[in-house]
Amino acid sequence: MAFHRALDWNEGEEEVHRLTGVGRLVGDNPTSSFLQPRAAHMAARYPLLALGTKTTNPTTGRDEIWCTVWGGKTPFAQQIAPSVLGVRTIVDTKFDPVVEALYGGKVNGEVMRADEESGGRLMAGLSINLEERGRMKLAGRVMAGACEQHTNDDSDTSFPATGAGEAQLVLKITQSLGNCPKYLNRKTITPAIPNPQLLESGALLGPQSLATIAQADLFFLASAHKNEDMDCNHRGGPPGFLRADPKPSTTANGTTATTLTWPEYSGNNLYQSLGNLYTSPECGICIPDFTTGTVLYLSGTAEILIGAKLVSSVLSHSSSRSASPSPPAVLSPKASPSAAPTSLHPSTSSKAAPPITHASVTATLTSKTPLTPTITRYRLSLSDPKIHGPWLPGQFVALDFSEELDMGYSHMRDDDPLSLNDDYIRNFTVSSVPGALGVHGEEFEVTVRKVGRVTAWMASPLQRVGQVEIGVKGFGGEFKFDFGTDEKKTVGFIAAGIGITPLLGQFGTLLDKKSGDDDAHLIDRTTTMWSLGVRDVNLLLTLLKEHPALLTHGNLHVFLSGDESTALKSDSKAREALYKVLDLANEAENSPSGLKVFRRRIAKEDLSEADKGVDEWYLCTAPAMREEVQSWLPQRAIVFENFNY
Repeated sequence: MAFHRALDWNEGEEEVHRLTGVGRLVGDNPTSSFLQPRAAHMAARYPLLALGTKTTNPTTGRDEIWCTVWGGKTPFAQQIAPSVLGVRTIVDTKFDPVVEALYGGKVNGEVMRADEESGGRLMAGLSINLEERGRMKLAGRVMAGACEQHTNDDSDTSFPATGAGEAQLVLKITQSLGNCPKYLNRKTITPAIPNPQLLESGALLGPQSLATIAQADLFFLASAHKNEDMDCNHRGGPPGFLRADPKPSTTANGTTATTLTWPEYSGNNLYQSLGNLYTSPECGICIPDFTTGTVLYLSGTAEILIGAKLVSSVLSHSSSRSASPSPPAVLSPKASPSAAPTSLHPSTSSKAAPPITHASVTATLTSKTPLTPTITRYRLSLSDPKIHGPWLPGQFVALDFSEELDMGYSHMRDDDPLSLNDDYIRNFTVSSVPGALGVHGEEFEVTVRKVGRVTAWMASPLQRVGQVEIGVKGFGGEFKFDFGTDEKKTVGFIAAGIGITPLLGQFGTLLDKKSGDDDAHLIDRTTTMWSLGVRDVNLLLTLLKEHPALLTHGNLHVFLSGDESTALKSDSKAREALYKVLDLANEAENSPSGLKVFRRRIAKEDLSEADKGVDEWYLCTAPAMREEVQSWLPQRAIVFENFNY
């Protein structure tokens, strides 16, 4: 009987275990030092094989890692000797960077063999079946291989002369490890002969590459631990979890590049990919689009954001919730050819933040005012306003509810899978004027709609005034109307529902009278187009009561949407609020500016008319409405904050 000693953790893995606090929980490395029988069986059955390898750039002399994904009619990969895997399938011989690295550009069928000194080129693979949501990690070295490009002649019509060719590999497997189905979205993959065309190339990603990233619900990641071994795995999530920074970055060698960011969701706590990246930041990424057959190849260096660096990044990027408890990684590509299609076939698929500190700052709930059935105003008092204050008009506050709601680590949680990656940090726009509340300006308000676990907890009657303390991470964002020095500049603000809150936090500036003019306010140069569900009309009434100047100053156009007979049938408070709002609107009807109420949905014509008197537009709505508004004002630049993550 053969015995195998458990593999040691490398120093990068051990350090990430320490940084994330899981060192005591991990135990021995579960990776097998051979090709497990189960792994060989899965490789033979599975229709996809992601493959990563390490190479040297002939121009720069620097190490690079590339990753690809191959497919074929099973079994295109199968065991041919103990811990030896044979691969034979059709590949793209023109643009696949792994094909280029493995065969050195020789696609004439010449057999290449590993030299005895090195033992073969490092490789790592991921055998994967998206239909079954199964995956198996493999790693080792390339013993031999050959690749022959099909040239097509009159007697052979099997392959068009497109750059497709047959690749063969013999892989010595020295590591194998099965992974769970988390974050695998179910798809059916059908083999197809590639007809590759180069769409884009360069470190600064073009529109087609960005479109491939935007649709991605998975990508493959290859990394290496120095020159010792490699790892290849998948990252999955909802479309949009992989984000391209719209602002170009500059690499160490002066190249302009695009930076990608993704969250490392809760997994098995092994951190093998992150461990590699911690000590050797080079990595390769392959992003397939299973609908079109397009694939995007990226090679670059990664940075792990964790601890203080993570918190600072989250606040400065102004997202509605911070990244997951595990650290996100950031990739700066060096090059990015995008070729289409590969051997895959269309499938069916199931701002300027203040300095951040780690001091223990909390906020105590001092007031709780329900405004509508789903919207509540909360007043909170900072335990130490010197640390996080003062904040600016239009900023958000990042609140940490993990002490109350976090149940700790679970590998799987089928009854509530979304909670696995919830860090319970939420960002809410401050809806009160800075410095206006409390004895020393230490209090602030947030106006929040009940939409999920955290906001439901806040709204619960069990959370009582004076008995709730919430962690405060800081204030961030810069969503403030900019009137500049032009005394005639006008601003337009488009809001939907609770999206009115950025306006509320700026009332201190907007309602101040301008020097030298007793009757003029900045609000008079502001046009607000507010789409509000009629069931939330009491939010509007509260706003008008607290700021009566809005009745006759500024241009507040409110569009009350929804079926009044249904929405207000059992809500007498909302009915009464509607009648009062309509009375106030009638009183202000003869005013050249002020409140205007429309009992219908906002329309394109409304914005087109308002646009005639607006120099700059601001917007705070859900993404779907934002896209619609942008289509209504196609020639306009609209300022908004991105709340993806």
